[in-house]
Amino acid sequence: MNTLIKNIKTLVQAGELPDAPLRGKDMATLPVIDNAFLFIKNNQIAGFGDMKNCPERADKIVDATGKMVFPTWCDSHTHLVYAANREGEFVDRIKGLTYEEIARRGGGILNSARRLRDTPEDVLLEDAYERLQEVVRYGTGAIEIKSGYGLTLESELKILRVIRRLKDMTDVTIKATFLGAHALPPEYKDKRTAYIDLIMNEMLPRIADEGLADYCDVFCEKVAFTPQETERIIAAGQQYGLRPKIHTNQFNCMGGIQAAVKHNALSVDHLEVVNEEEIACLQNAPNTIATLLPSAPFFINDHYPPARKLINADIPLALATDFNPGSSPSGKMPFVVSLACIKMRMTPEEAINAATINGAYAIEADKTLGSIEKGKQANFFITKKISSIAQLPYSFGSDLVETVFIQGKKI
Repeated sequence: MNTLIKNIKTLVQAGELPDAPLRGKDMATLPVIDNAFLFIKNNQIAGFGDMKNCPERADKIVDATGKMVFPTWCDSHTHLVYAANREGEFVDRIKGLTYEEIARRGGGILNSARRLRDTPEDVLLEDAYERLQEVVRYGTGAIEIKSGYGLTLESELKILRVIRRLKDMTDVTIKATFLGAHALPPEYKDKRTAYIDLIMNEMLPRIADEGLADYCDVFCEKVAFTPQETERIIAAGQQYGLRPKIHTNQFNCMGGIQAAVKHNALSVDHLEVVNEEEIACLQNAPNTIATLLPSAPFFINDHYPPARKLINADIPLALATDFNPGSSPSGKMPFVVSLACIKMRMTPEEAINAATINGAYAIEADKTLGSIEKGKQANFFITKKISSIAQLPYSFGSDLVETVFIQGKKI
């Protein structure tokens, strides 16, 4: 089975890219082909180029006159599996409480953990699958999903098993991250070391034995875990083949970036606050991607990551949604791209690169996803009729994604 998309106004992110995450000035370069075609054979990209070289025949032909084609988004940081929304805390923040104040009262992550422990696995799966279908309609073709709303051995395993079942239910590329160190459970309030030992000596061995995770994450913050605790946990994860992806610098500069870089973390995520020492640390870590999550500060009314400073320092950036029930209850990647442009002064080209190819690097899917290249999976979306690439982030309230293809199949 082959499919031909013809008369494409602009084919975006099309061509062979460098064999490394884009950084610095390269992030502003977005390869495009105007008046293009895209040829799909089975589930892979088999050809593309100018319409003058377009094949004449195909099993299925789609006319994309006036429309653009993008590779699907790679959302490299989400918490898609959770038990219930937290709109009550949304109202609390409107009334003046901060994220940290809500967390100290037993809200936030602990609120989600209480609800998840009582929710059957099949219910979690049904709800998560609906969310996954929603984000695919927004153009997402690859996604990372974290645990971390269980905080007990059985509940963390339950989340990771849901993620594994999601992988079996869809052609979307899914990566699983173990985030048992998301918060300190109430029953371990005065036993921090005992909970860390539980993560290292019971959770990690079971997760590795069942092959449930690709990565290990820690929330390194004053409301969660120290840099020293973070190092212990990610070092233990590495012994089981789980590369680190670290939550850090959402509210404080406290050594999380240095700990992550020391252990060759794949990504450091959030970075709403970053100092010069940390920027220098990341400059010396070519394999670590800074993943920015602008919809989180948007939702909790906080300050945004210094994207321009990071780009000027030649640090590769990815963009992701942080889809979760507390601080970013949306998996809409086009809105994240808009926020990156509006609030972080990224150009449309930089934001699209960060949300596609650099996002693919942040989940080690760059060989198969993130760009329009021969041999890669045929994961792409066709827009509605738009006038320019910039219209996608400009029209932040409009749904401009018309049709999504995952592995060559129309969704």
